[in-house]
Amino acid sequence: MAEDGLRLTVLGCRGSMAVNRKGSEIFGGSTSCYMVRAGDETVFLDAGSGLLAAPEAYPATPHILLSHLHLDHLIGLGMFRRLSQKGAETVIHIPTPAGHDPAALLDEVYGPPFWPVTLREYAGRIRFLPLSLPLETGELRVEGIPGSHPGESVLMKLSFRGKSLVYATDYEYEQRSFDRLAELAQGTDLLLYDGQYSEAEQEKRPGFGHSTPEKGLELMERCGAKRLLLIHHDPNRTDAQLLEKEARIGRENVRFAREGEEILL
Repeated sequence: MAEDGLRLTVLGCRGSMAVNRKGSEIFGGSTSCYMVRAGDETVFLDAGSGLLAAPEAYPATPHILLSHLHLDHLIGLGMFRRLSQKGAETVIHIPTPAGHDPAALLDEVYGPPFWPVTLREYAGRIRFLPLSLPLETGELRVEGIPGSHPGESVLMKLSFRGKSLVYATDYEYEQRSFDRLAELAQGTDLLLYDGQYSEAEQEKRPGFGHSTPEKGLELMERCGAKRLLLIHHDPNRTDAQLLEKEARIGRENVRFAREGEEILL
């Protein structure tokens, strides 16, 4: 029986580069990928290396929504098992400039000489669509606004039967976009927010397109979000460092995302 709420599964929450080393066991090393289930619908937010942990069967055609086209958010597509299943349909929504073919954008990464074949040559039935928001699949509604990131990113809100979550990855604070994000996230049940840098690191890296836990807390208070999940952990950040940051914040409804965890809203 399908659940009435939104279920989020963290498949990957590491930023910029996957890691596999001692000291990353708690929070994980796979790059950005979040599975959201709403009734029979399944949506993946980004397709980083965490996508390799996705299930093989789905009640309805799964959708992959790409927030932007940087490699750490695409690297899982080539090994996503469903794309190789003959006749299995998957829809990939790609941020696409006007007049461009969305599939051709992925061909620049997945195709010779960088990959043996293009995704269009896989055995599955893949539909490549421009990411056009708002969109609806079943009862799940997805809205979005532009983010502040090199090359731009898309910040998204997913709503289903009175519950919602907001996905704000690869986002750097900028007053106008922050105001719009606070409006989009008003009253949300769960806010996923880019907390890659410390405040000191952020000062040294303007324009890199990432944010801080402090800005996530500010946004949480402003929009009245019930829970905050900090995401896109710096690849050099250890479990001990993240646990220390989490303890310093000291709030039960504020956590750093852990690979493999599930949250039911």
